[in-house]
Amino acid sequence: MKNAPIHRWDLTTKEAKIIQTNLAENVCNIDQLSTVKLIAGTDVGFEANNTITRAAVIILSFPELKLVEYQIAKRPTTFAYIPGYLSFRECPALLDAMEQLQRTPDLILCDGQGIAHPRRFGIACHLGVLTGIPTIGVAKSRLLGKHKEVGIQKGDWQALIDKGETIGAVLRTRDNINPLFISPGHKISLQTSIDYVLRCTTRYRLPETTRWADGIASARPTFIKKLGIKN
Repeated sequence: MKNAPIHRWDLTTKEAKIIQTNLAENVCNIDQLSTVKLIAGTDVGFEANNTITRAAVIILSFPELKLVEYQIAKRPTTFAYIPGYLSFRECPALLDAMEQLQRTPDLILCDGQGIAHPRRFGIACHLGVLTGIPTIGVAKSRLLGKHKEVGIQKGDWQALIDKGETIGAVLRTRDNINPLFISPGHKISLQTSIDYVLRCTTRYRLPETTRWADGIASARPTFIKKLGIKN
């Protein structure tokens, strides 16, 4: 698939903040999905003391959750780790990996935030706006917002609230295991986001999309051996 760049990536945080604020106006949190047959996961790891960004994009069949395709891209890391600006650090390599895909996914689950972000423009929103593909933010930790205590069973969730606005859900994906922080990225609603995350979650805390992408991006031995990847 081919992505059309909207802006450059060599930015100051002040410039990046302006871009987030402006592009956030393009985010849509109303369902605009076609039939989901291919569902993607994205994640990023780092090599050589964080100087090289290693991005992984995987595509699974849906609802079977069988691996269909994966791509890896590496490029020099050009943006520092600054909370709230993750997409400027990770998106360039992710877009490189997505350009290599032979298939176009119907939905992408991103490792990171969607609208659960100070400017309502986390990495899932950024990637969704750039590609035009519906996206969901699946984060392991909270960036901002407050919530009530979540029940202990899989599927239990509570709204994540910031300044009186519901920006996501704190979702239990396994009984008695720490919840995930789910937020819509682009072209999808919160309730539909929760539904797809749960349908992609089998016996692990992470949905299969995120688990596969994390394993490949971080070069975890189990995944590298299984796929025969040469680092």
